[in-house]
Amino acid sequence: MSNNVEKKEKTSSLKTNIILILIVVALAIVPFFIAKDGEFGGSDDAAEAAITQIDKDYEPWFAPIFEPKSGEIESLLFALQAAIGAGVIGFGLGYFKGKRKRLDGENK
Repeated sequence: MSNNVEKKEKTSSLKTNIILILIVVALAIVPFFIAKDGEFGGSDDAAEAAITQIDKDYEPWFAPIFEPKSGEIESLLFALQAAIGAGVIGFGLGYFKGKRKRLDGENK
């Protein structure tokens, strides 16, 4: 009996995961079709443009320590930073879930 319940839970969980993955993919792709001629600039560029509209004589307080030679390298470094962060968060979540699962198994 419990085997059937486990199968139904796994099937339900799989369906939920597939639906969530499709939603995430749609959220990532749909903006490219909605804003066909849109420019996807960063928030730093938008902030700089807004500040220079308000105060033409504005000078930044400091300069970057490292300035990549091209936008592609900058994008690569940003993506690498995001991937490392996602790996750390995923590892932490997996660690704590495994720890809780292990403790639940010991308490039975």
